[in-house]
Amino acid sequence: MALGEVGGSGRLLLWPRVLLFGDSITEYAFQENGWGTFLAERLVRKCDVVNRGLSGYNTRWAKLILPRLISKSAGAESTVAVTIFFGANDSSLKELNPKQHVPLDEYAANLKSMIQYLKSVDITEDKIILITPPPLQESAWEKECLAKGYELNRRNATTGEYAQACVQVARACGTDVLDLWTLMQENQDFSSYLSDGLHLSTKGNRFLAAELWSRLEKRLSALPLLLPYWRDVDNMNPAASLL
Repeated sequence: MALGEVGGSGRLLLWPRVLLFGDSITEYAFQENGWGTFLAERLVRKCDVVNRGLSGYNTRWAKLILPRLISKSAGAESTVAVTIFFGANDSSLKELNPKQHVPLDEYAANLKSMIQYLKSVDITEDKIILITPPPLQESAWEKECLAKGYELNRRNATTGEYAQACVQVARACGTDVLDLWTLMQENQDFSSYLSDGLHLSTKGNRFLAAELWSRLEKRLSALPLLLPYWRDVDNMNPAASLL
């Protein structure tokens, strides 16, 4: 069945969907001025933007969860784009945050595994966008850590290694990639993109939304508006317009 086609006696209208899969930076994407909210506003009546952000998760856990979120029989056919946005937790320092830390090589392997799974359910490379973790503003994040009673558990240079690995995986697998770590640091004072040194501020959300939309717009702009504009509905015979 084609996207948007009415089928069967239940008159089901199948809405295409964009799946956002990631950690807390994705989970918070639907907050006020969030990057997911930006996407949803621009795709209303064309796509559902589905938030599957899981605060604190790393790629070791994510690769186990992904098959429970999407399969050939549940969601793959209607999926027009997937973002995979992990690394902020994987790149935690092992000695200070062993629960979330994932070694660099395993992180890359986990990303490849998720891409391979999506391809196995017929979500092609051109529908997948990897997003690197943003840069870490260490002094601000250290304040957050100290307030909770522990030491600074991440370093920007280490996060950069994971960002580079993410970029390399995308190139090897033929997917698109949004290298937030590099792009945000092209502005010398990247701290304004972050609310606490790790998570995105309003400015950071807008930056991510704009960069992501520049990659999605060309793919999704041809999607039709689902159901006619109200002025175009035949009020004498609405079924002719709506069914």
